[in-house]
Amino acid sequence: MTIWRPQNSIRVKAIGLLWRGPRLLVADVRDDDNVLKGVHPLGGSIEFGETWQVALKREFREELQVDVEVSDAPLVLENIYTHEGSFGHEIIFAADVRLANPAELPDAPITFREDYGVICTARWRDIRKLGTRDGPQLFPNGLKQHLSSD
Repeated sequence: MTIWRPQNSIRVKAIGLLWRGPRLLVADVRDDDNVLKGVHPLGGSIEFGETWQVALKREFREELQVDVEVSDAPLVLENIYTHEGSFGHEIIFAADVRLANPAELPDAPITFREDYGVICTARWRDIRKLGTRDGPQLFPNGLKQHLSSD
């Protein structure tokens, strides 16, 4: 099992909010014991010289082999967190996206590989249940509050 730790620098990321009704496509976040810690929307780091929109499209192409269109201005979040005792710091551009071809993604869980080798699972989860007793925590911190207020 590959063990992931946050980088010792500020990461700039783009994440896509892909919806099916009240369900958001999110990937599982697991701890070192493979226990579900929470979930996060798909996306990743913005590369040098790349806009957040281009990064977002690239990440969906790399992870799920699908094309997305960015459909909104971004919400910008600062996320300072701890994962397995290591601190992480991110600036995140979060924006609604839509599939160029909605039939490309099933309702069933979707398995994909992150660029650092970890095999991940993405699922459509009801936003109303995330962060409650009936559902896992939504990362990054503060995203659920912004989505709930919209």
